[in-house]
Amino acid sequence: MTAIIAALGHELPKASFSGAASPSNLHRGERHGALGEADGAVPDGVTVFDGTVPAVARLDPGLLKALRRAAADAADGGVRFYVNSGWRSPAYQDQLLREAVAKYGSEDEAARWVATAATSPHVSGDAVDIGHSDAAAWLSAHGAAYGLCRIYTNEPWHYELRAHAIDRGCPPPYADPTQDPRMQQ
Repeated sequence: MTAIIAALGHELPKASFSGAASPSNLHRGERHGALGEADGAVPDGVTVFDGTVPAVARLDPGLLKALRRAAADAADGGVRFYVNSGWRSPAYQDQLLREAVAKYGSEDEAARWVATAATSPHVSGDAVDIGHSDAAAWLSAHGAAYGLCRIYTNEPWHYELRAHAIDRGCPPPYADPTQDPRMQQ
């Protein structure tokens, strides 16, 4: 990953994440340098139904359809699905990675939380970080019925579409992204 950081051609930012418990909480309502909503930053209060926000609009259509079906059903129980992060531009992903390295002190530790632009399912629109904790808990209990699976044990907010989960259930989650073979590029 050192080569990746060097190839980005940027110095690490002096500022780090806010006091949030996880990197996904960072994206809500914060603007990162010159990068903004068009790059995937998510304003406060965005739900899976806010189709004009690029972080939602640029999600994979199958993922978005499953999320909206699940969110409609969850709403019957008073649970609302907020989007903390969805689609991200490669530039935004690179910035998040630099910030994670600054926060966690090493590229290896940062990799437990933030993927490279080349490997992140957020950049391809194949992942969404759902908030608040009640929505993530609802998805943990019911997401497989919609093909929505939690992928990482350390990220209870991160969901991806696994259509086979509707019939077979979700596969066991990886401990963190460093265990995911897709991240080994």
